[in-house]
Amino acid sequence: MTQNKSFNLMEWAQRNRWVWSLLGVVFIWIILSGVTGRFSLSSLSGVAISASFLALAGLGQMFVVTAGRGNIDLSIPNVLTLSAYMSTILIQGHDHRLWMGVLVAIAIGLVVGSVNAFLVLALRIPSIIATLATGYILATFSLFANRALVSYGVSPTLKWLTTARFGALPVIAIVAVVAVAISAVVLGKLVYGRTLSAVGQNSRAAYLAGLKVTRIVAATFLISAVLAAVDGLLLQAYVGGAFLDMGGPYLLQSLGAVVLGGSLIMGGASTAVGTLFGCVLLVLIVATMQVAGLPQGMQDIVQGLVVIFVLSLAGGVKGRTVKKARPKPAQETA
Repeated sequence: MTQNKSFNLMEWAQRNRWVWSLLGVVFIWIILSGVTGRFSLSSLSGVAISASFLALAGLGQMFVVTAGRGNIDLSIPNVLTLSAYMSTILIQGHDHRLWMGVLVAIAIGLVVGSVNAFLVLALRIPSIIATLATGYILATFSLFANRALVSYGVSPTLKWLTTARFGALPVIAIVAVVAVAISAVVLGKLVYGRTLSAVGQNSRAAYLAGLKVTRIVAATFLISAVLAAVDGLLLQAYVGGAFLDMGGPYLLQSLGAVVLGGSLIMGGASTAVGTLFGCVLLVLIVATMQVAGLPQGMQDIVQGLVVIFVLSLAGGVKGRTVKKARPKPAQETA
């Protein structure tokens, strides 16, 4: 009876991989509460804001990773930065120009996503190389935009959206939760999400089954780039402008949040809720290192080690599962 209950619990945890990132959030929150002596639910507001901006970029990365074949979008930081610059230049702090900033952010996302999809799917360039090269090009455009930026200004509407609170909950956190809910519905309920998971699990089988594999994978790069561009639009309003390194932290953290959240790095199975918890967990890890007084370089090293550790665990579990599922050879009879 006890073994049966234990098996059922582990089976449930395997189906709901987001639970591990949630347990990590609770664990680190308890540690911070004990170390600082003043860490409470109200003090999590800053964590929620940082995690909300990371969640938008992380969700886009999640869709790309779900497509399988080792796909990763490394252009996210540069898309975010360029979008922040262009929206700041066009909006100029006025609500009546807000539509221009929104349109240019979406346009940047669509163009970059299309270019990434073309490089990966049409030219057969590995996504890591293709998106990294795209990111370098975007970084050059950001340098030109930095020279063209003569004054900073924040739209009052965007400022309210990124800094206001609904009770004790930041409005931007509500935006992030809505984005997570929509992503969860897309992955779990809509046809596109189901076909995306099928492609991530076995693209060849999906193609033979009649699925439009190229279109399905291309859409993930569009989603990732558009979400990153919108994230840049919102982030520039929160910080009060744009700067060249503002997208840097999202290079590792957008992928780390997806991995920590329980999505399979080789694709085929992702969880939007887990990605959100992964974002919160990463932000709490950074907060813990800041409390400990670790320098920025050491913080990056620790985050990288955490991601490597989780990936190694995932690889070990996958290996044990395959070994367990392998049928035993038939015994010869005399």
